[in-house]
Amino acid sequence: MTDPNARPAVPDSASPEADASVLVAARREKLRRYREELGIDPFGGRVDGRVDLATARSRFDESAHAAHEASAKAAKADPATTIVDARPRARVSGRVVQHRDLGKLVFLWLRDHTGDLQVSVSRSSVPEKAFEVAKRLDYGDLVVAEGAVGRTQKGETCIWSEGEGGLSLAVKSLAPPPEKWHGLTDPEARCRKRYVDLWANPDVLATMQLRSRIVSSIRRHMEAQGYLEVETPMLQPMAGGAAAKPFITHHNALDMPLFMRIAPELYLKRLLVGGMPKVFEINRNFRNEGIDRSHNPEFTAMEAYEAFGDYGTMLDLVEGLVHALARERWLERKAAGAAVEGSEDAPTLPYGELRIDYRRPFTRITFSELFRKGCGFPPDDLAAVRAKARDLRVKDADRLDDVFLVNELFEELAEPLLDPARPTFVLDWPSAISPLTRPRRDDPAWCERWDLFIAGMEIGPAYTELNDPDVQRAKFTEQLKGADEEEQAFRTLDEDFLEALTVGMPPAGGMGLGVDRLVMLLADRPSIRDVIAFPLLKRLDG
Repeated sequence: MTDPNARPAVPDSASPEADASVLVAARREKLRRYREELGIDPFGGRVDGRVDLATARSRFDESAHAAHEASAKAAKADPATTIVDARPRARVSGRVVQHRDLGKLVFLWLRDHTGDLQVSVSRSSVPEKAFEVAKRLDYGDLVVAEGAVGRTQKGETCIWSEGEGGLSLAVKSLAPPPEKWHGLTDPEARCRKRYVDLWANPDVLATMQLRSRIVSSIRRHMEAQGYLEVETPMLQPMAGGAAAKPFITHHNALDMPLFMRIAPELYLKRLLVGGMPKVFEINRNFRNEGIDRSHNPEFTAMEAYEAFGDYGTMLDLVEGLVHALARERWLERKAAGAAVEGSEDAPTLPYGELRIDYRRPFTRITFSELFRKGCGFPPDDLAAVRAKARDLRVKDADRLDDVFLVNELFEELAEPLLDPARPTFVLDWPSAISPLTRPRRDDPAWCERWDLFIAGMEIGPAYTELNDPDVQRAKFTEQLKGADEEEQAFRTLDEDFLEALTVGMPPAGGMGLGVDRLVMLLADRPSIRDVIAFPLLKRLDG
């Protein structure tokens, strides 16, 4: 039996040599004929009782099909014999992805979100108008078909259209398919016309469906751990929660500037103050920064905070979550017949050429240890730090503060040493790099923070949160002093948040998780554009 998700060839009418305007004109002429000659509404209406193509395909019954074949054979030998057809029936809808007119018989291949299915339309089994529609269909038209679920002579599962509802036009597509769509490799063109990309390329739709399942699994996991999902403002009067450049807008009625949120952190912490012990939010953040393989200005993240927790609490939470998601994906792949590595409890999943081992526990290493491995000296040897920065010709090395140079060297020399095939927590960062994190009690030069790295990407950080309002004020003030002129134009102290801390926020652990990047890993997609339905693109007219 053929693969239900196999991609049929593009019909001749979609030939790249055909002029697009001619194709559009031909489709509009068919639209006119449907209305004026056949009296058909080419934009359809309500249809009840439909099932998806996979469900219809699953209804095929070998014994019922064999009985029907025998009955038809007997009727052919003796016309007085009544044909008994006990085959299951189905009503389906889908886009036409292939069309073959054999005169008195028309074969269609329909596609929906579950795959492809063949439909056969015989002149003798449907009304004349329905057969005329079947003969005139174009690639991309949406149709409804109804009939017995049987099999063709070539062994393909098929719906044999019959009766008044055997075949009807649901929507006439007026746009011809993109030139050589099935060979199209330009990722930007595919993103711009995602509405075509989704139905023309089943793997794209499968990725978006997988994304939805992953987000649902994240929610279930967090709720099972006792976290309450909440929503906090997207439009905020102050830019806060992370060090990033915001998008700025204006509210006309209140005549005030507003900022698309950089992060929900400060509002989620307010909820801890109010008495919610464990909260999380999955939603969009907006950062007015660059675009690359792992960055989109509008992105989905999850943040979670737990009263009386710390960064160790968050490590256990995130490790358990990522492992559970990898396990689910491993089981999905195994059920689909894909070659799998590892085991259910120690799943290994592909990501490009990598095979990422998600077994627990994940690797752990301190910032200091990794820095020393990469640079050959500890991060507190500032003379060596500056000398190495000059050797590497770090931009503005002589003017940058020590902490920025330490971070530059870490990213340049230490991060590449991480095993991309093993999720790794880098723990205990310099306090100067993480001014909003609680310092370690045994050595305040280091703070209780970790970052999780997988496949060379930072998936998310976690912290033991500051809850001393005086220390938080001092840190905020210090951060503002270090901001450049452009940043100082929109950054101010969040006095309301500082007041909330004076009410008393319990000791807490907090974390952030890049949902898009996590989906990239689990879906084996190399770019964030592959897992966002509508990524930001430059305007073609700009």
